[in-house]
Amino acid sequence: MWSNPRVRRRYVSAGFAFAAALAVGPAAAAAPADVTAKFHLKPGAHGVLCMDCHVDFQEVVKRPHVHTPVKAGRCAECHDPHASNHGKLLADAPDKICATCHGTMIPDGAKSTHEAVAQGKCVVCHDPHGSANKANLVRPGNELCLGCHEDVKKDLAAATHKHTPASSNCLGCHDPHASKEAKSLLVKTPPALCVGCHNPAQPGFAKAHLGYPVARANCISCHDPHGSPNKGILWASVHAPVQNKMCAQCHGEPPASGPIKVKKTAPELCRGCHNALFVDINSKNRVHWPVVDGLACANCHEPHAAKTAKLLTASQKQLCGGCHPDAVARQEKSLTKHPPNADGQCSTCHAPHSSDQTFLFRESSEIEVCGTCHDWKNHSAHPLGEKAVDKRNPNLRLDCESCHRTHGTAFKSFAHYDTKGDLCTQCHIQYTR
Repeated sequence: MWSNPRVRRRYVSAGFAFAAALAVGPAAAAAPADVTAKFHLKPGAHGVLCMDCHVDFQEVVKRPHVHTPVKAGRCAECHDPHASNHGKLLADAPDKICATCHGTMIPDGAKSTHEAVAQGKCVVCHDPHGSANKANLVRPGNELCLGCHEDVKKDLAAATHKHTPASSNCLGCHDPHASKEAKSLLVKTPPALCVGCHNPAQPGFAKAHLGYPVARANCISCHDPHGSPNKGILWASVHAPVQNKMCAQCHGEPPASGPIKVKKTAPELCRGCHNALFVDINSKNRVHWPVVDGLACANCHEPHAAKTAKLLTASQKQLCGGCHPDAVARQEKSLTKHPPNADGQCSTCHAPHSSDQTFLFRESSEIEVCGTCHDWKNHSAHPLGEKAVDKRNPNLRLDCESCHRTHGTAFKSFAHYDTKGDLCTQCHIQYTR
């Protein structure tokens, strides 16, 4: 078979289907070795042989931006022309091939890394052969980023007050690979990033901030960098004193320099406006510990503005899960999902500040808590309540959690045991097989 030059040519050329090296890269790396001798290629063969079969690549090389190895016809730098353990006859894992020329795209000590880069999925963003876009990007500019970051795309579309850089160029603020400087792939940490465009010395800037020296403040504690329904691109949920430009309600007069101090520390500062809430909290016999520790309200709430309702520092699922990871993890593994938990609506069942009930339940009993969503009286003929004694422990009465675990289990209907028999025989042992 190999005596036939045409057949041999086809086998040699089989590797041109896919190249996985990036088009650009900041890290220096040694140039790949010449593969002519390695594969015993004819002088000058390289991509010439490949093109005999892969005629569609004639169009690829006409694109405005062509990957250097492809342009030079060096297909065998990325592909093995004979056989491979990797798809597309790649000579190695895609990320390793890219790193041969481009080195690592993640600097030492990086504070944030793009997930695609960390996973070595260069071709998610880059076409390894050629593209109509700079850097061999598979799609232009923001269109590429928003293809994955759909939540940001949705927010940008809904924003009535736009932030121009976010609408025009994600890379104005973000590094697409990794950032050594900041979280969220930001090229710099605010306010250093923000003052590159917004000059704090401008009179209009000082007037908008009521004379407070905010040049060293964290801009995103008040402003949504992608756009907002509020003027000044303030976050969607704004603390009333900020919304009404009443900074002096919590802060002293603007200092000439130095930090902007608050008049009192939490919770006393918050009590000035929210006294009725504090009275209600303290009237209960169980208080959520974040309310009474040193940070108090600031454990869960932002003082100026936030993306989430009630000025929460994060979604309920993230916020509550920070202290109660077991509850979140259990629901994620649960065979049946419980909507309040799965949707991150912890406050549907639990009071976030205080309660007279165990587990900070909102209602007087577990049965009543469940009854806010479930018509338990029609759910089952099984007795529940104070007159129904739990046979496993005569000190307990039967309620919903006697059979179900609200945060989830490995069984259907988040039951403690298999509902086809094992659950019932925990009490009705006479029916055990």
